[in-house]
Amino acid sequence: MVLTRLGAGTLEAHEREPPTARRGELRVNVRACGVCRTDLHVVDGELPHPEIPLIPGHEIVGIVDQIGDGVAGFRVGDRVGIPWLGYSCGECRYCRSGRENLCPDARFTGYQIDGGYTDSTVVDARYAFKLPEAYQDLEAAPLLCAGLIGFRAYRLTGRPDAVRRLGLYGFGAAAHIVAQIARRQGQEVYAFTSPEDHEAQEFARGLGVTWAGSSDGPPPDPLDAAIIFAPVGRLIPEALARVVPGGVVVCAGIHMSDVPSFPYRLLWQERSVRSVANLTREDARNFLELAGRVPIEIRAIPYDLLEANRALGDLRGGRVKGAAVLVP
Repeated sequence: MVLTRLGAGTLEAHEREPPTARRGELRVNVRACGVCRTDLHVVDGELPHPEIPLIPGHEIVGIVDQIGDGVAGFRVGDRVGIPWLGYSCGECRYCRSGRENLCPDARFTGYQIDGGYTDSTVVDARYAFKLPEAYQDLEAAPLLCAGLIGFRAYRLTGRPDAVRRLGLYGFGAAAHIVAQIARRQGQEVYAFTSPEDHEAQEFARGLGVTWAGSSDGPPPDPLDAAIIFAPVGRLIPEALARVVPGGVVVCAGIHMSDVPSFPYRLLWQERSVRSVANLTREDARNFLELAGRVPIEIRAIPYDLLEANRALGDLRGGRVKGAAVLVP
Protein backbone atom coordinates (compact mmCIF):
# COMPACT_ATOMS: atom_id res chain seq x y z
CA MET A 1 0.00 0.00 0.00
CA VAL A 2 1.64 3.18 -1.25
CA LEU A 3 1.29 6.89 -0.54
CA THR A 4 1.71 8.53 -3.93
CA ARG A 5 0.94 12.18 -3.21
CA LEU A 6 1.10 14.45 -0.18
CA GLY A 7 -2.08 15.31 1.65
CA ALA A 8 -4.05 12.67 -0.21
CA GLY A 9 -5.04 10.95 3.01
CA THR A 10 -5.33 7.60 1.23
CA LEU A 11 -3.07 4.83 0.01
CA GLU A 12 -3.10 2.95 -3.29
CA ALA A 13 -2.53 -0.77 -3.84
CA HIS A 14 0.52 -1.50 -6.00
CA GLU A 15 2.21 -4.74 -7.03
CA ARG A 16 6.00 -4.97 -7.12
CA GLU A 17 8.82 -7.47 -7.08
CA PRO A 18 10.23 -8.26 -3.62
CA PRO A 19 13.19 -6.00 -2.77
CA THR A 20 16.69 -7.44 -2.48
CA ALA A 21 18.77 -7.27 0.70
CA ARG A 22 21.92 -5.29 0.00
CA ARG A 23 25.08 -5.24 2.09
CA GLY A 24 24.22 -4.80 5.76
CA GLU A 25 20.51 -5.43 5.21
CA LEU A 26 17.89 -8.07 5.95
CA ARG A 27 14.92 -8.83 3.77
CA VAL A 28 11.88 -9.57 5.89
CA ASN A 29 8.67 -11.35 4.98
CA VAL A 30 6.10 -9.16 6.75
CA ARG A 31 3.70 -11.03 9.03
CA ALA A 32 2.05 -8.03 10.72
CA CYS A 33 2.40 -4.24 10.82
CA GLY A 34 0.79 -1.99 13.37
CA VAL A 35 -1.09 1.14 12.33
CA CYS A 36 0.27 4.05 14.34
CA ARG A 37 -0.99 7.61 14.70
CA THR A 38 2.33 8.72 13.19
CA ASP A 39 1.33 6.87 10.01
CA LEU A 40 -1.82 8.96 10.04
CA HIS A 41 0.21 12.17 10.35
CA VAL A 42 2.37 11.08 7.40
CA VAL A 43 -0.56 10.09 5.19
CA ASP A 44 -2.49 13.26 6.05
CA GLY A 45 0.51 15.46 5.17
CA GLU A 46 1.07 16.74 8.71
CA LEU A 47 4.76 15.74 8.82
CA PRO A 48 7.20 17.46 6.45
CA HIS A 49 9.25 15.94 3.63
CA PRO A 50 8.32 12.26 3.51
CA GLU A 51 9.82 10.21 0.71
CA ILE A 52 7.18 9.97 -2.03
CA PRO A 53 6.15 7.43 -3.22
CA LEU A 54 6.21 5.83 0.21
CA ILE A 55 5.13 2.60 1.86
CA PRO A 56 4.13 3.60 5.42
CA GLY A 57 4.35 1.49 8.57
CA HIS A 58 6.94 1.17 11.32
CA GLU A 59 5.59 -1.46 13.72
CA ILE A 60 6.76 -4.38 11.60
CA VAL A 61 6.93 -8.04 12.57
CA GLY A 62 8.34 -10.47 10.06
CA ILE A 63 10.55 -13.40 9.22
CA VAL A 64 14.06 -12.97 7.80
CA ASP A 65 14.17 -14.60 4.36
CA GLN A 66 17.32 -13.05 2.86
CA ILE A 67 20.54 -11.79 4.47
CA GLY A 68 22.85 -9.30 2.80
CA ASP A 69 26.64 -9.42 2.88
CA GLY A 70 28.33 -8.34 6.09
CA VAL A 71 25.43 -9.14 8.41
CA ALA A 72 26.07 -11.15 11.58
CA GLY A 73 23.76 -12.30 14.33
CA PHE A 74 20.77 -13.26 12.18
CA ARG A 75 19.68 -16.39 10.36
CA VAL A 76 17.03 -17.03 7.73
CA GLY A 77 13.86 -17.88 9.64
CA ASP A 78 14.49 -15.51 12.56
CA ARG A 79 11.50 -13.45 13.65
CA VAL A 80 12.38 -9.76 13.96
CA GLY A 81 10.78 -6.44 14.68
CA ILE A 82 11.44 -3.22 12.78
CA PRO A 83 10.70 0.08 14.58
CA TRP A 84 10.53 3.78 13.65
CA LEU A 85 14.27 4.54 13.82
CA GLY A 86 15.83 3.08 10.68
CA TYR A 87 19.21 4.85 10.50
CA SER A 88 21.43 7.22 12.48
CA CYS A 89 24.88 8.49 11.51
CA GLY A 90 26.78 7.22 14.57
CA GLU A 91 29.18 10.18 14.39
CA CYS A 92 27.36 13.34 15.49
CA ARG A 93 27.40 14.60 19.08
CA TYR A 94 23.95 13.15 19.70
CA CYS A 95 24.89 9.67 18.50
CA ARG A 96 28.16 9.74 20.44
CA SER A 97 26.32 10.65 23.65
CA GLY A 98 23.67 7.93 23.44
CA ARG A 99 21.02 10.22 21.93
CA GLU A 100 20.78 8.84 18.42
CA ASN A 101 17.05 9.66 18.51
CA LEU A 102 18.11 13.30 17.97
CA CYS A 103 20.59 12.61 15.14
CA PRO A 104 20.11 15.31 12.46
CA ASP A 105 20.71 12.73 9.72
CA ALA A 106 18.41 10.08 11.18
CA ARG A 107 16.01 8.33 8.81
CA PHE A 108 12.77 6.74 9.84
CA THR A 109 10.88 3.65 8.73
CA GLY A 110 7.63 4.37 6.95
CA TYR A 111 8.64 8.03 6.52
CA GLN A 112 11.97 8.28 4.66
CA ILE A 113 12.43 4.50 4.34
CA ASP A 114 9.75 2.18 2.95
CA GLY A 115 7.90 0.51 5.77
CA GLY A 116 5.65 -2.42 6.53
CA TYR A 117 2.35 -1.85 4.70
CA THR A 118 3.51 -4.56 2.31
CA ASP A 119 4.35 -8.26 2.23
CA SER A 120 8.15 -7.88 1.96
CA THR A 121 10.57 -5.17 3.06
CA VAL A 122 14.26 -4.58 3.78
CA VAL A 123 15.91 -3.14 6.88
CA ASP A 124 19.37 -2.13 7.97
CA ALA A 125 20.22 -5.11 10.17
CA ARG A 126 21.50 -2.82 12.94
CA TYR A 127 17.93 -1.60 13.43
CA ALA A 128 16.16 -4.97 13.55
CA PHE A 129 15.44 -6.70 16.85
CA LYS A 130 14.65 -10.21 18.02
CA LEU A 131 11.18 -10.34 19.56
CA PRO A 132 9.96 -12.02 22.77
CA GLU A 133 8.52 -15.43 21.99
CA ALA A 134 5.57 -14.89 24.32
CA TYR A 135 3.80 -12.65 21.79
CA GLN A 136 2.10 -13.74 18.59
CA ASP A 137 2.80 -11.64 15.49
CA LEU A 138 -0.42 -9.64 15.87
CA GLU A 139 0.36 -8.82 19.50
CA ALA A 140 4.05 -8.10 18.93
CA ALA A 141 3.52 -5.40 16.28
CA PRO A 142 2.24 -2.65 18.66
CA LEU A 143 5.24 -3.21 20.93
CA LEU A 144 7.46 -1.65 18.25
CA CYS A 145 6.14 1.91 18.55
CA ALA A 146 3.19 2.15 20.90
CA GLY A 147 5.28 0.13 23.33
CA LEU A 148 8.66 1.69 22.64
CA ILE A 149 7.59 5.34 22.55
CA GLY A 150 5.24 4.78 25.46
CA PHE A 151 8.09 3.23 27.45
CA ARG A 152 10.44 6.13 26.67
CA ALA A 153 7.76 8.63 27.69
CA TYR A 154 7.01 6.66 30.84
CA ARG A 155 10.64 6.68 31.94
CA LEU A 156 10.75 10.47 31.57
CA THR A 157 7.99 10.90 34.15
CA GLY A 158 10.44 9.98 36.91
CA ARG A 159 11.13 7.11 39.27
CA PRO A 160 8.07 4.95 39.92
CA ASP A 161 8.52 5.31 43.67
CA ALA A 162 8.28 9.10 43.27
CA VAL A 163 5.27 9.03 40.92
CA ARG A 164 2.40 7.52 42.84
CA ARG A 165 -0.34 8.81 40.52
CA LEU A 166 0.20 8.83 36.75
CA GLY A 167 -2.25 10.40 34.30
CA LEU A 168 -2.55 9.20 30.69
CA TYR A 169 -4.26 11.55 28.25
CA GLY A 170 -5.58 9.62 25.24
CA PHE A 171 -6.16 5.95 25.94
CA GLY A 172 -5.14 4.14 22.76
CA ALA A 173 -2.42 1.75 21.70
CA ALA A 174 0.45 3.32 23.69
CA ALA A 175 -1.52 4.16 26.81
CA HIS A 176 -2.98 0.69 27.18
CA ILE A 177 0.57 -0.71 27.27
CA VAL A 178 1.99 1.96 29.60
CA ALA A 179 -0.95 1.56 31.98
CA GLN A 180 -0.07 -2.08 32.52
CA ILE A 181 3.62 -1.35 33.09
CA ALA A 182 2.80 1.39 35.58
CA ARG A 183 0.35 -0.78 37.50
CA ARG A 184 2.97 -3.52 37.82
CA GLN A 185 5.26 -0.88 39.34
CA GLY A 186 2.62 -0.22 42.00
CA GLN A 187 1.43 3.10 40.57
CA GLU A 188 -2.12 4.39 40.34
CA VAL A 189 -3.13 5.12 36.75
CA TYR A 190 -5.69 7.77 35.76
CA ALA A 191 -7.00 7.50 32.18
CA PHE A 192 -8.32 10.57 30.37
CA THR A 193 -10.35 10.27 27.16
CA SER A 194 -12.52 12.46 24.97
CA PRO A 195 -15.57 13.53 27.01
CA GLU A 196 -18.06 11.17 25.37
CA ASP A 197 -15.76 8.23 24.74
CA HIS A 198 -17.27 5.93 27.33
CA GLU A 199 -16.09 2.86 25.42
CA ALA A 200 -12.43 3.89 25.84
CA GLN A 201 -13.07 4.60 29.52
CA GLU A 202 -14.50 1.11 29.98
CA PHE A 203 -11.51 -0.32 28.10
CA ALA A 204 -9.19 1.46 30.53
CA ARG A 205 -11.12 0.25 33.57
CA GLY A 206 -10.89 -3.28 32.21
CA LEU A 207 -7.10 -2.98 32.42
CA GLY A 208 -7.30 -2.05 36.08
CA VAL A 209 -6.77 1.72 36.06
CA THR A 210 -7.69 3.55 39.24
CA TRP A 211 -9.97 6.02 37.45
CA ALA A 212 -11.12 6.81 33.92
CA GLY A 213 -12.93 9.93 32.83
CA SER A 214 -13.08 13.00 30.64
CA SER A 215 -9.95 14.93 29.66
CA ASP A 216 -11.70 18.27 30.18
CA GLY A 217 -12.18 17.85 33.91
CA PRO A 218 -10.23 17.11 37.07
CA PRO A 219 -9.35 13.64 38.29
CA PRO A 220 -10.44 12.71 41.81
CA ASP A 221 -6.85 13.13 43.07
CA PRO A 222 -3.92 15.34 41.98
CA LEU A 223 -1.36 13.69 39.70
CA ASP A 224 2.37 13.39 40.19
CA ALA A 225 3.00 13.16 36.44
CA ALA A 226 1.10 12.90 33.17
CA ILE A 227 1.78 11.65 29.66
CA ILE A 228 -0.11 13.17 26.74
CA PHE A 229 -0.58 10.70 23.89
CA ALA A 230 -3.44 12.57 22.20
CA PRO A 231 -2.19 15.09 19.57
CA VAL A 232 -4.14 17.92 21.20
CA GLY A 233 -2.19 21.01 22.27
CA ARG A 234 -4.81 22.31 24.70
CA LEU A 235 -4.18 19.26 26.87
CA ILE A 236 -0.79 20.65 27.95
CA PRO A 237 -2.23 23.44 30.17
CA GLU A 238 -5.02 21.07 31.20
CA ALA A 239 -2.50 18.46 32.40
CA LEU A 240 -0.31 21.11 34.08
CA ALA A 241 -3.34 22.18 36.09
CA ARG A 242 -3.71 18.61 37.37
CA VAL A 243 -0.13 17.82 38.46
CA VAL A 244 1.35 18.64 41.86
CA PRO A 245 4.30 21.01 42.40
CA GLY A 246 7.39 19.44 40.88
CA GLY A 247 5.22 17.36 38.55
CA VAL A 248 6.10 16.66 34.93
CA VAL A 249 3.97 16.56 31.81
CA VAL A 250 5.46 14.48 28.98
CA CYS A 251 4.26 14.99 25.41
CA ALA A 252 4.67 11.66 23.63
CA GLY A 253 3.48 12.43 20.09
CA ILE A 254 5.49 13.44 17.04
CA HIS A 255 2.82 15.97 16.04
CA MET A 256 0.41 18.07 18.08
CA SER A 257 -1.99 20.91 17.42
CA ASP A 258 -0.93 24.35 18.59
CA VAL A 259 -0.59 24.90 22.32
CA PRO A 260 -2.77 27.78 23.59
CA SER A 261 -1.34 30.43 25.88
CA PHE A 262 -1.71 29.71 29.58
CA PRO A 263 -0.92 31.54 32.83
CA TYR A 264 2.52 31.16 34.32
CA ARG A 265 1.02 29.91 37.59
CA LEU A 266 0.34 26.55 35.88
CA LEU A 267 4.07 26.11 35.28
CA TRP A 268 5.28 27.65 38.52
CA GLN A 269 6.45 25.56 41.50
CA GLU A 270 8.90 23.62 39.33
CA ARG A 271 6.36 21.90 37.13
CA SER A 272 7.84 21.00 33.75
CA VAL A 273 6.78 20.10 30.23
CA ARG A 274 8.98 18.01 27.97
CA SER A 275 8.64 16.13 24.71
CA VAL A 276 9.72 12.72 23.53
CA ALA A 277 11.44 12.43 20.16
CA ASN A 278 11.75 9.08 18.42
CA LEU A 279 13.62 6.26 20.18
CA THR A 280 17.05 4.73 20.50
CA ARG A 281 18.16 1.17 19.91
CA GLU A 282 18.89 0.94 23.61
CA ASP A 283 15.23 1.79 24.27
CA ALA A 284 14.26 -1.10 21.99
CA ARG A 285 16.55 -3.59 23.69
CA ASN A 286 15.45 -2.54 27.19
CA PHE A 287 11.74 -2.51 26.47
CA LEU A 288 11.64 -5.78 24.53
CA GLU A 289 13.58 -7.47 27.33
CA LEU A 290 11.04 -6.11 29.82
CA ALA A 291 8.12 -7.23 27.65
CA GLY A 292 9.60 -10.72 27.59
CA ARG A 293 9.67 -10.86 31.40
CA VAL A 294 6.46 -8.98 32.24
CA PRO A 295 3.43 -10.18 30.28
CA ILE A 296 1.58 -7.30 28.63
CA GLU A 297 -1.97 -7.80 27.40
CA ILE A 298 -2.16 -6.36 23.89
CA ARG A 299 -5.55 -5.61 22.38
CA ALA A 300 -4.85 -5.88 18.65
CA ILE A 301 -7.56 -5.44 16.02
CA PRO A 302 -6.57 -7.15 12.74
CA TYR A 303 -7.19 -5.66 9.31
CA ASP A 304 -6.28 -7.14 5.96
CA LEU A 305 -3.41 -5.28 4.30
CA LEU A 306 -5.74 -4.08 1.54
CA GLU A 307 -7.92 -2.52 4.25
CA ALA A 308 -5.17 -0.08 5.24
CA ASN A 309 -7.29 2.96 4.37
CA ARG A 310 -10.15 1.66 6.52
CA ALA A 311 -7.74 1.07 9.42
CA LEU A 312 -6.37 4.61 9.09
CA GLY A 313 -9.91 5.97 8.89
CA ASP A 314 -10.94 4.10 12.03
CA LEU A 315 -7.88 5.48 13.84
CA ARG A 316 -8.60 8.99 12.58
CA GLY A 317 -12.18 8.71 13.79
CA GLY A 318 -11.28 7.38 17.24
CA ARG A 319 -12.89 4.01 16.58
CA VAL A 320 -9.85 1.86 17.47
CA LYS A 321 -9.84 0.73 21.10
CA GLY A 322 -6.38 -0.77 21.40
CA ALA A 323 -4.09 -1.17 18.38
CA ALA A 324 -4.97 -1.65 14.71
CA VAL A 325 -2.68 -4.15 12.94
CA LEU A 326 -2.42 -4.91 9.22
CA VAL A 327 -1.93 -8.54 8.25
CA PRO A 328 -0.73 -9.29 4.68
